[in-house]
Amino acid sequence: MANVLDLRRRIRSVKNTRQITKAMKMVSAAKLRRAQERAMAARPYARMITSVLESLTRRIEIIDPVTGNLRHPLFATRPEKRVLLIIISGDKGFAGAFNANILKTAYQFIGGNGDKEIDIEAVGRKGRDLMRRRYPAAIYNEQTDENGNKRQVRDRKVAIEVTGDHPGMLLKLETKRVFDLAQSIISRYVHEEIDAVYLVYNEFKSVIAQRLVVERLLPIMKIGIPQITGAVEPTAEERERAAEAAASAGIMLEPIDTAAAEEEAKKFGTSQVDYIYEQSPEELFNGLLPQYISSMLYHAMTESVAAEHAARMTAMDSASNNASDMIDSYTLQMNRARQAAITKEIIEIVSGAAAV
Repeated sequence: MANVLDLRRRIRSVKNTRQITKAMKMVSAAKLRRAQERAMAARPYARMITSVLESLTRRIEIIDPVTGNLRHPLFATRPEKRVLLIIISGDKGFAGAFNANILKTAYQFIGGNGDKEIDIEAVGRKGRDLMRRRYPAAIYNEQTDENGNKRQVRDRKVAIEVTGDHPGMLLKLETKRVFDLAQSIISRYVHEEIDAVYLVYNEFKSVIAQRLVVERLLPIMKIGIPQITGAVEPTAEERERAAEAAASAGIMLEPIDTAAAEEEAKKFGTSQVDYIYEQSPEELFNGLLPQYISSMLYHAMTESVAAEHAARMTAMDSASNNASDMIDSYTLQMNRARQAAITKEIIEIVSGAAAV
């Protein structure tokens, strides 16, 4: 049995750890509030651009009556032989099973599409590190065509390769970086380098209402309707634990009500009247579709950031509670050891006095 000094040292060490976990919990709670506000602020824009595109689809023909083909290549569907998988994970740890669950869902998607060539784009350092250890990076060679122009040609070695990573993108989420990523994805899809694009991320509505989803980003089937191909709901125990952590940190359990703003944005461009556009509807439609893809990416990233902070807050709350339980256990052991030492000393004194 450990002596009193050893137990006091352990208690002091656990108390110091508990102070750190409590501080990390409060920091995550503050960041969660800001992430929630940013996610909610982005929703009216997404709803607005969706309404405008829906309005434009009623004023132009998506299908060319002469050729019978779709006017925009982002609506074109073809057999999925080459798939791009975008994995949105976290940049930091201490978030419980947040990153592990995202990567597990990604591995399940890859395992279920073993007959396809899969390109991986990792957003977040945790996902990048694990994907790099498991799959090789794509190799590009420089070649010169007959006109003397140099271009990068990909040399695929295996079916699954990591084509890009974006560490630190979620730490300071900027719309320009998201739009550049969307433009790169659109370019690859238009040039038929890939046949479909899927997102794996944590969808966040509130602290107790979130789930892991696999969403198809391209091709676009219908504007404004997410193409969820898979979802993993949290267990009742996980919801209860998150609710306790949120209540102790002063976080609202219910999401902020943005129904009024979304309903107002939904009305824009939906009236059955002839709008006069400065450009032609076709030109506006082609210009807004990349913005629509970018808004979907930005929406997924903002919700993933909020979900990461919520997971870290819950994990640090559990760590603080476990530290308190350890302190109580060590304190009980220390009191017993001290009482045993006192009893032993009394027995020795009494025995010595009796011997005299």
